[in-house]
Amino acid sequence: MNRDHNDYQRRYYSDRPLPRMTTDLSSTPYVERHVEEVLHALDIPQDSRIIDLGCGLGKYTAALADRGLRVTGLDLTPALVEELKRARPDVEVLLGDAADPPPELRGRFDAATGFFMLHHVADVTAVFRGARDVLRPSGVAAFLEPNPIYLPYYLQIAFTPGMTWRGEKGILAMTTRQLTDSAHCAGFEKVSIHAFGAMPPAIANRRWGQRMERAIERLPGWEKVGAFRLIRLA
Repeated sequence: MNRDHNDYQRRYYSDRPLPRMTTDLSSTPYVERHVEEVLHALDIPQDSRIIDLGCGLGKYTAALADRGLRVTGLDLTPALVEELKRARPDVEVLLGDAADPPPELRGRFDAATGFFMLHHVADVTAVFRGARDVLRPSGVAAFLEPNPIYLPYYLQIAFTPGMTWRGEKGILAMTTRQLTDSAHCAGFEKVSIHAFGAMPPAIANRRWGQRMERAIERLPGWEKVGAFRLIRLA
């Protein structure tokens, strides 16, 4: 079943244009905000080694590297890995499954990140276990995911050419209970989850959109219902 799932995900990301995932977008306010939130959650020194799991075309991998961090990207899809290598030859990018990382990566990293990749995997627990394996004993991980109760995501899936429910339905598994259970099963003792944000890139990349988003985030309870879920594991 996992093999069929992975094969579908490879095709899902190989058989269509992916203009929203390229390294050209790594310095946009939308991406920078996400990276800032993840790095704040990780709270690691500047010289730390980071592995970006499910790096795709490297939009977030490049943003991390541009901040001076020592970043390695790992992805399951050969076409994405090769394109990222061409776009960013200064960044180490490897082909591999986050749920079963190459043995040479084990215990090598201070931190692991994953941006909008968990809802595409067959087994979240296995990916968390893979993250645990590549981390040093004191390592931490942070994943950013869609909030399943944020309804605009489902409109995006329905009306965006190339997106399918089969490819995106893992959003429904991004609940606090399921993520926490998976993290504990993978060997992480501390789990914290909170939500933030409200806007898609087209709005978040504009100054007025950023001001609007900050205002929305001040609403009571937004840390539970916001668009993006930040999961920190230690």
